[in-house]
Amino acid sequence: MEVMLPEMGEDIKEATVSFWHFDEGEKVSEGDDLVEMVTDKASFNVPSPVAGVLSEILSQEGETAKIGDVIAIIEEEK
Repeated sequence: MEVMLPEMGEDIKEATVSFWHFDEGEKVSEGDDLVEMVTDKASFNVPSPVAGVLSEILSQEGETAKIGDVIAIIEEEK
């Protein structure tokens, strides 16, 4: 499952990765805060869309992602 940077409204087109709450290989539950993102207006958490294992982080701390970019991959529990 691809985790994408969601729409944030207010003409925001990108956000910077502030902090990952989990490391690659760790289990996550649906709804867990995965990553804190920061814009020039606010900071917010992106929740996990599914339960599984955070298999790959594609946007590292300090990097900027655009709305709709895939920032992580979660291997869903079967």
